Amino acid sequence: MSDAARRKKADLAEHLKRAIMTLELRPGADIDEVALSEHFSISRTPLREVLRQLAGEGFIDLRENRGSRVSEMSHTTLRDFFLAAPMVYGAILQLAAKNARPDQVQALKAAQDDFRNALRSGSGSERAMANMRFHEVTGEMADNIYLLPSFRRLLIDHARIGMTFYRPQDTSMAENLSEASQQHDAIIAAIEAGDDVKAGQLAIDHWNLSRDQIELFVMPAGLDLPLGSLSRKTPA
Repeated sequence: MSDAARRKKADLAEHLKRAIMTLELRPGADIDEVALSEHFSISRTPLREVLRQLAGEGFIDLRENRGSRVSEMSHTTLRDFFLAAPMVYGAILQLAAKNARPDQVQALKAAQDDFRNALRSGSGSERAMANMRFHEVTGEMADNIYLLPSFRRLLIDHARIGMTFYRPQDTSMAENLSEASQQHDAIIAAIEAGDDVKAGQLAIDHWNLSRDQIELFVMPAGLDLPLGSLSRKTPA
């Protein structure tokens, strides 16, 4: 495959990922393969290869004889997300504190700089994507073949259902964003110090900060389990 063909596939994949995570493509929306093929000047075979890759990562669903669509966010999806997220995030940050390399710590600091810049002058989607990149780096630090697929899948839906968090509508929401940035700094410090216990606690505190705000927008009616039913601790 030529370099130009690889770039087209990479550009297509990045376009779809961003469109899905920022809700430009809504959950359950059909993927217009003809339009994508024309826009990116890519033939059906490499297009389908990209779609299979994204399906494996959890961005889209492939349906036999019915085309592809953006992965759904159902009642079950939301329940499972809120139950699993604090456990997975906690494990990831504990492992990150144990395994992080110096170059990865620098990458995390750079991601935090980008997040701060997005908070100052970026759009809601830019803030959500910068936050996702920060957490992607912690997953790379954790370097666990069992946890990473689950973590990456959580990040997709966290970006999608958290879009409201990054479009603050009142003073309280804006203050939460400032606190989220401060918690990122504390996470970096715990990882750099190799303090896995502190990192694990910060994961729960960080999750709780966004959890309450997200619930205002996505609480499923009639849900018979409390969302995120781990014991909740007062943020440090």
